[in-house]
This record gives sequence, structure tokens and C-alpha cells, in this order.
Amino acid sequence: MTPDDAAANAENAGVMRVRDLPPGAADALLASHGLQLHRVDDDAPIPGSYWGEPEAGVIANNVYVRSDTPVHSMLHEACHLIVLPPEQRAQVHTDATDSVIEEDATCCLQIILAGELPGVGRARLMADMDAWGYTYRLGSTQAWFEQDAEDARMFLRGLGLPHR
Repeated sequence: MTPDDAAANAENAGVMRVRDLPPGAADALLASHGLQLHRVDDDAPIPGSYWGEPEAGVIANNVYVRSDTPVHSMLHEACHLIVLPPEQRAQVHTDATDSVIEEDATCCLQIILAGELPGVGRARLMADMDAWGYTYRLGSTQAWFEQDAEDARMFLRGLGLPHR
């Protein structure tokens, strides 16, 4: 499945978008981790977007979204920055990492942080991740999170980040 196929499927599946969040909720969550959320106009390109619109973008401590950006994408890109040391964050532009453990930790943390966003929660985020096309060897995001993410949790714990 290509990113375009996943995006088309997810749009039809009703994936939660940034526009669906309560005002200020995402800003406060990201700020609590030293990040700033920037909203760009709906017809504008998203700075630092690896996959292209409507996927979130990252540049240093900044996360860029449009109203049609999926919540899971915003959280995923933010979590890429959260798992990096501050000196590495400052160097990020578009592509945060090529580390497998950092990618796994990012996926784990985005699920955990979804529980802190009103109206989202872990179950909804995992369903959206599956609808979008995330793939795991156990077949679903929930199975991976519950049964196969211990290495990601250990990595997060080592960074002093939420891991349960």
C-alpha cells in the first residue's frame, strides 16, 4: 500500500483530524514536551512534511499541521522529536530518524499520549493507525502495543518518558 492509498482509505474510514480536537488541547500537550504546534492554512503546503500533505511536518522543536492533518500523524511526528535529545531536535528537518528503536518508541509514545487528548484516547488512535496503513508483524497496532512493544517501552523508560 502506498501512502496515497493509505490516505485515501483513511479519509473514507473517518480518521480523526486535527480539526476534530478541542481548541488548545494539542498545543498544550505538545508544549508540555517542549514543542510548539503551528497550524498552516488548509490550502498551504505543510513545512517539514516527510510524506506530504496532509501529513504533519517537523522542523527543530516545531510541529506543523493543517486542519485536515490526521491526529495520529501530528502525534507521530511530535513523538519523533520527543524521543530525541534537545541537541538533536534542533537539527531535525522533515526526517527525524532512521533508527528502528526510535521509530518503535515513537509509535508507542504516540499511543500513550493519545490518552491525554480529550476525545481521542488510545483505542481510537490505534484504530486510526490501522486504517491509515501502519503495519506490525502481529497484524494490528493494538496487538503490537499490548504484546510486542517491550523494547520500545524500555527505551522510553530510559529517557524518563511515559511508557505505560
